[in-house]
Amino acid sequence: MARVGLTAAKLTAAAAEMADEIGLEQVTVSALARRFGVKDASVYSHVRNLRELRVRVALLGGAEMTERIAAAVAGRAGRDALVAFADAYRRYALDHPGRYAATQMRIAPEEMVDTTGLRRSVELTHGMLRAYGLAEPDLTDAGRLLRATFHGYVHLELNGGFNHPRAVEESWARSLDALHVLLENWPRHDDGSSR
Repeated sequence: MARVGLTAAKLTAAAAEMADEIGLEQVTVSALARRFGVKDASVYSHVRNLRELRVRVALLGGAEMTERIAAAVAGRAGRDALVAFADAYRRYALDHPGRYAATQMRIAPEEMVDTTGLRRSVELTHGMLRAYGLAEPDLTDAGRLLRATFHGYVHLELNGGFNHPRAVEESWARSLDALHVLLENWPRHDDGSSR
């Protein structure tokens, strides 16, 4: 094992690459051990179980996607920020489908110790939405709408769900135009309460 130089970080990176190549569900401790030419026990000395390995891939993917989005939206506001945010989100998912799939896992708070990725992701989303004049609870509602829209679109695209001859890029651009109009005209609660 010393000659292989295994670490939790190296195993996580390899598992993330495997997830992108063959799908997250195909990433197992045994498959990862075979990739390094070691026994399963060598992997287990760095990660407790398959769940921990997949959570590590999810946190890695989330951090990478957040960094990509942060770089894309820097210095932008309104429609420009929305488009940059959405394009970075979609591009990451298409470039790294296995890591992206991992980011959709439900992760318990105690599994997110030592990571600030989720908080930064929320801050980026809320920062972009505040430029539309939104405040809570509308920030949360609009953030959920964007995530559901982006994820739904990407999920369908990754799985070949768009069969119409119209270019997927054109529909994506029009969808972002529609989201921009919606955010500019977000229905306000007079009393500040949620429904």
